[in-house]
Amino acid sequence: MALKKTDALAVLAVGVTVTVVALEYAHVWRRGRAPLPDQTDDVPSAALEAGIETVEVAVAGLKSASPRENALLNLLMSYAATFALVRASTHSIRRTGSFGPFRNLFVNDRHIHHFIPGIALAFLAGGASVVSRDESLDRWLAIPFGVGAALTLDEAALLIELDDVYWSEEGILSIQVALAGLAGLGTLALTLRLLRRGEEQVLGA
Repeated sequence: MALKKTDALAVLAVGVTVTVVALEYAHVWRRGRAPLPDQTDDVPSAALEAGIETVEVAVAGLKSASPRENALLNLLMSYAATFALVRASTHSIRRTGSFGPFRNLFVNDRHIHHFIPGIALAFLAGGASVVSRDESLDRWLAIPFGVGAALTLDEAALLIELDDVYWSEEGILSIQVALAGLAGLGTLALTLRLLRRGEEQVLGA
C-alpha cells in the first residue's frame, strides 16, 4: 500500500510538471506570433512555431536571471534528474542486476552505496564554490552539487538508521516523497519566475 501511495504521488508530481509546461505553451501560443488554430490551415506549423517561441521564452528568462537564480535552478534540476535516474537504476539493478553500465559495486565484499560518491561530489563542488568566491562559477558548480546531494539524500534512511532499509517502507516513503516533492515544487516555482521574465522580453508587455 505504501508503494502505491508513493507511486501515486510520483505520478501527481510528473502530472503537475507536464501541466505547467502545457499551460505555458498554450499561453505563449495565445500571446505570441504563431497563428491560432482557428486562424490558419497549417496547424502543425503553427504548433511548431509556438513550441519554438516557448523555448525562446525559457532561454530569455534564464539569461536575464541573476547568477543566484541560475545556480538554484541548476541545482534543483540536477537534483531532480539525478534522483529520478538513481531510482530507475536501483529498481533495474534490483530486478536484473544491471542498468546499462551501472551495477552494484563491491570492495572486499562490502557494498559501496551511492551516498559515498554523493557526499564526495557535493563536498568537492561546495568546497570549490567557497574557495573560488567567483559567483559566475556557482551556476556550474551547482550541477555537481545537486547530483551529489541527490545521491546522498536518496539513501538518507540508511545513514539515519545505520541499516540497509532502502527498500523498506521506512526507507522510501517519508524521505522519497518529502525530498522529491520539495525538489519538484522548488523547480516549478523558480521556472515560472524565469518564464514570466522571458515572456516580457520575447512577447513584450
